[in-house]
Amino acid sequence: MTHATPLVLVIHGGAGVIRRDMNPAKEKAVRAAMSKALHDGYAQLKAGKPAIDAVTAAITVLEDDAHFNAGKGSVFTHDGKNEMDAAVMEGESLRAGAVAGVQRVKNPILLARAVMEHSAHIMLIGEGAEAFAREQGITLVDPAYFRTEERWQQWQKALQEDSGKKPHDDQAAAKHFGTVGAVALDSAGHLAAGTSTGGMTDKRWGRVGDSPIIGAGTYANAWCAVSGTGWGEFYLRTVAAHEICMKVSLLGEPVQRAAAEVINQEIPSMGGNGGAIALDANGNIAMPFNTDGMFRGWIGADGVPHVAVYDDEPDPTNHQPAPAAPSSTE
Repeated sequence: MTHATPLVLVIHGGAGVIRRDMNPAKEKAVRAAMSKALHDGYAQLKAGKPAIDAVTAAITVLEDDAHFNAGKGSVFTHDGKNEMDAAVMEGESLRAGAVAGVQRVKNPILLARAVMEHSAHIMLIGEGAEAFAREQGITLVDPAYFRTEERWQQWQKALQEDSGKKPHDDQAAAKHFGTVGAVALDSAGHLAAGTSTGGMTDKRWGRVGDSPIIGAGTYANAWCAVSGTGWGEFYLRTVAAHEICMKVSLLGEPVQRAAAEVINQEIPSMGGNGGAIALDANGNIAMPFNTDGMFRGWIGADGVPHVAVYDDEPDPTNHQPAPAAPSSTE
């Protein structure tokens, strides 16, 4: 007798400096948004839809919530703009789509999917990506839509630190973090991954991190799907998402071990930090991180959304304790 393929969805809302003295109302709102993302994404899986539908449904919820650095809650660049990146990938077909540096796209993850499904390309950037969005009927908004007071104040603080008027503190570390992502396993046994981000606070010169780069912050094949969150330059240098999946698919490593080796050993050894979510074709989950916390959630056979934030909250992965994270100041 064959066993039915488990339906699994895993999401993250970013890793980094997450204090236990977070405003209770904010923490409640974040957890509620994560639960809604899990609910909406899992509904797609329960309806027999492909994993990519679950991934994009979940990420769209997070992009529409200002608490996360993606979509509505995207951070400001050094020039006072909001520039967003996103990527999706299907494991079975290896189809992928990505966008970078968009400023008017309400849901970058939907545009990344449109690139995958309706263009001959994998990555589109800036004005060209937005022209394609118009052709595809993807919702565009006035850039003012992305302005939130919290992100504005974070940008002002970063500018003061740049000018030497204020000492660097946790903001310097926190500026590298803020991403949302999802990985899913559908009833056909197929995997998909997606990641969306507002980038790095106070970034300059059109900097692009790992999130929209296939293999670095986002990757899926027939055996494994990964979405990363952390200091992007190190995920780019290690091709982190791809490396995790290669350990699973080529070396036969359990997904928890493979993810922990890259996230909790290789990246910190180079001076970086962050986290990731990973899922294998048997429904096994990994959620390693080496920071104060990582907004993360999962839903499986019980159909109940589970959300965690801090490093001592229980999760199904039993990941090994992370080594002390290095400082991510510039």
